[in-house]
Amino acid sequence: MNICVFCSSSNAIPEIYFEAAQELGKLIGENHHSLVYGGASVGLMHTVAESAREAGAFSLGIIPESIHNKKLSSPRDHENIVTPNMRDRKYLMRKRSDAFIALPGGFGTLEEILEVIALKQLQYHQKPVVFINTDGFFNSLFDQFERAYTESFSKVDYKSTYFIAQNPAEAISYIQNYKHVELVTKWFDVPGPARL
Repeated sequence: MNICVFCSSSNAIPEIYFEAAQELGKLIGENHHSLVYGGASVGLMHTVAESAREAGAFSLGIIPESIHNKKLSSPRDHENIVTPNMRDRKYLMRKRSDAFIALPGGFGTLEEILEVIALKQLQYHQKPVVFINTDGFFNSLFDQFERAYTESFSKVDYKSTYFIAQNPAEAISYIQNYKHVELVTKWFDVPGPARL
């Protein structure tokens, strides 16, 4: 299985996040999966990829030209793809992957994982999507999700589009035992605006 990992490219973050990334990479390799990731030689991207390769995983790095030109591409990937832009990078990451995991990260990580969830909600794919909530990193985001459900911006049924894991082992177990849940239509059946 090709597992896509979205995660931070920062080297300045607390050590606990690197430990989780290392454990995730190790589990990807030990369970005979392949890694698809952002292809950078920094941050959690570097850690998860190094750990996965050391455990025997094939690694595919997909990186946009603007970052590649800064000499930040990992030289150790089994396959490396340089895309002209971020849009093409994200498309190829989705196309080449059978499952998606978000480790803690910044705006790029959030944008990538939320797009995957939105596409699943709209039934463009049926692949498992997982957040690894290391040290409660995503708690505020999940609170925002709950408000969206409570105030009917999103249907509660869409909690099934993603899974919240507390650690890498729970994430891998979920993916390996994943069963797709059929979704109802996205839209609420409510009266539209009054017409003149």
